[in-house]
Amino acid sequence: MHIVVVGLNYRTAPVEVRERFAIADEDLPQALRQLRETKSVLEGTIVATCNRTEIYVVLDRLHMCGHFIRTFMEQWFGIPRQEFTQHLYIYEDEQAISHLFRVACGLDSMVLGETQILGQVKRSFQWAQENKATGTWFNMLFKQAVTLGKRAHSETMIGESAVSISYAAVELGKRIFGAFHNKVIMILGAGKMSELTVKHLYANGAAEVIVANRTLGRAQELAHKFNGTPCTIEQAMDRLHQVDILISSTGAQGYVLSADTLAQSMKLRKSRPLFMIDIAVPRDIDPAIGDISNVFLYDIDDLEGIVESNMEMRRAESIKIERMIREEVESFNQWLKTLGVRPAIRALQERGADIHAETLESLFNKLPELDERQRKVISRLTKSIVNQMNHEPIHRIKEMAAEKDGAEALDLFTRIFALEDQLEDAADQVNQSEVSKAQSPVQANKLGLEGSFGSFAPATL
Repeated sequence: MHIVVVGLNYRTAPVEVRERFAIADEDLPQALRQLRETKSVLEGTIVATCNRTEIYVVLDRLHMCGHFIRTFMEQWFGIPRQEFTQHLYIYEDEQAISHLFRVACGLDSMVLGETQILGQVKRSFQWAQENKATGTWFNMLFKQAVTLGKRAHSETMIGESAVSISYAAVELGKRIFGAFHNKVIMILGAGKMSELTVKHLYANGAAEVIVANRTLGRAQELAHKFNGTPCTIEQAMDRLHQVDILISSTGAQGYVLSADTLAQSMKLRKSRPLFMIDIAVPRDIDPAIGDISNVFLYDIDDLEGIVESNMEMRRAESIKIERMIREEVESFNQWLKTLGVRPAIRALQERGADIHAETLESLFNKLPELDERQRKVISRLTKSIVNQMNHEPIHRIKEMAAEKDGAEALDLFTRIFALEDQLEDAADQVNQSEVSKAQSPVQANKLGLEGSFGSFAPATL
């Protein structure tokens, strides 16, 4: 069997393409069922966010599965394949495993090290589990990916520092105020960056928002989002002494706030600090204001410098996580190698249990005078002997199965303990069970497929 991921993300597809592959939460169960019924697919999970749509599958063979998955995407999303194939990427087996781990750790995100994707991967796996779309392989793989993502953020500093202008503004404010509880924010202008910064400040406990704009209607519109107070720019100048944090992002060609105006306002503040962020280009706030006592003024270059410095730190931390990922990929591969030995181990344990049961029956027939307690003691002790005899061979075959010549070691193990007949019987029972569950040509075809990836080539990343 093989693990494959087919997807598109912010690197390979523009937003107008990505948005066409969005899947609402309520539609995921049906999408997973349709994916699970796709020819050659044995397990499946769909990770769909604003920046990516990825289809993870376990396949019984790679033959023609590219065509089958493209057909699923074409049918489910209602988009002709010629409109999206060029945006797709494909990773197989070890590359697919590594890709999932990088996604869960935030290394494949638009913002390096962001944590939101980990929760999205976890929810996608839970939905797939609840809808019975996963099995042995993905139950192990996705749990390992989620655990690794948590480790990456707890054992490194990948998510510690701000890497956007708005987050950098919030972090700067925390250095000055410690917290934003009971703080009053004023926005000069109603630009997108100002709005985003206020969202973060408001989420961190800011008490009140005053929105000032040359057009009062726009001020009222934005103020409504934060239960704030709208006013004109002129009215805002008379309220500066009430403000703790001021964010400016107007389209003015000259300074909106002069040093003289603020100096007069500071006399009413009684030495309370004022934190100011000028995001506008050209600048709204007279740089001379930064020389006024208890005023902390930052412009967009200051914030971008902080962001780039923090990104460098995150890139350095990502190297540590890449090492963790390589170790986890190897760990999963070792686990996969031991899967093949499980039927042989089970057969050995069943053989031991059968011998134990036959021996006890013979012993109890020869010693009918034994009471119930004596029989239980003998049964427990003899069962312990069988388990101890099996313990070391089972431990050794697990180790040997993960080595280079694991298949030969497993074959030798099977012949030494004469398990061939038991394994054949078990395989026959599994095959009969699979055939009986194949209630449609699509399901039946999962037992034997033909084809290849053909022209379904991965996009260049």
